[in-house]
Amino acid sequence: MSQRKIVHIDMDAFYASVEQRDDASLRGKPVVVAWRGARSVVCAASYEARKFGIRSAMPAIRAERLCPDAVFVPPDFVRYKAVSKHVREIFSRHTDLIEPLSLDEAYLDVTENKLDLASATEVALQIRQAIFEETRLTASAGIAPNKFLAKIASDWNKPNGQYVIKPVAVFDFLTPLPVGRLPGVGKVMEAKLAGLDIKTVGDIRLHSVQSLEHQFGRWGFRLHELSMGIDNHAVVSERPTQQISSEDTFQEDLLLADIGPHLLRLAEKTWSAYLREEQRSARTVVLKLKTADFQTLTRSYTPDTPTDNLEDFQTIAMQLRERVNLPADTRFRLVGIGLANFIDSSQIRAQQGLFS
Repeated sequence: MSQRKIVHIDMDAFYASVEQRDDASLRGKPVVVAWRGARSVVCAASYEARKFGIRSAMPAIRAERLCPDAVFVPPDFVRYKAVSKHVREIFSRHTDLIEPLSLDEAYLDVTENKLDLASATEVALQIRQAIFEETRLTASAGIAPNKFLAKIASDWNKPNGQYVIKPVAVFDFLTPLPVGRLPGVGKVMEAKLAGLDIKTVGDIRLHSVQSLEHQFGRWGFRLHELSMGIDNHAVVSERPTQQISSEDTFQEDLLLADIGPHLLRLAEKTWSAYLREEQRSARTVVLKLKTADFQTLTRSYTPDTPTDNLEDFQTIAMQLRERVNLPADTRFRLVGIGLANFIDSSQIRAQQGLFS
């Protein structure tokens, strides 16, 4: 089997860049794409805004505190979707093996490419040039023998750059990386690994697979694989969405009565992601909670018709919280809210037509 050639393309500050492209008065200014208000979260921040520490998914009210002069622009997903569609058309000139992750990023398998270009590096370069010439936007690219390495590489020379991890260089590239750069290693896992004196990817290799599995179960085996640069997941074209969700682990365990603001903020973050879906509707709202002693529970609700606005989604989320029948002094370490049970929007319209 030939060595895979994977490219990860990531548009640079996509939503904010579209806004700056379309409104000259925004260029060079710290632009934050978000609705204003205590419940809102940042959808995107321009590179000028990022200098102040503003990041996607941050509460908008915190972004305002970090940069009082930031220009807040409400998101316009209709425009973003149109640009994303154009970018994917550019991808399709080179390969049919395209796995979109969101409106602004995708994996491409270019092991064989339609233009018979000599290398994946050349494919990535031509794609980025076409994106700029046709949309006046920039993109960054990572080129590697597998998906997880390509995604890390695409962040290496941002913005408007690309980076190649050649198969012979994988081991040396990974060795000094902080473990937090590995997919699936968040703050909590990073702290657990630090407790074992594992701070870099190279440190993981100092532990046997058996000891990692003993500590972390199946995830321990996956950690070992990632530390060795192993990722056998293929690029899957247009995989239907099964669930969209957002969750937070609190710095301190909270009572159920205190998680409301977090739940509303996560609902807005989830809704922003849901708006990117085309021709598919989610029927079920799902609440996830994890207690301080690591017990996980879920509550769900499926209305007669799919929820079609953020306010109703937030209302259902709060109602699901009221269905948690645990002692009032129970503390929670994690909350998440999601949308599931996706169906084609055409099915909804057909069902509604039967009763109109």
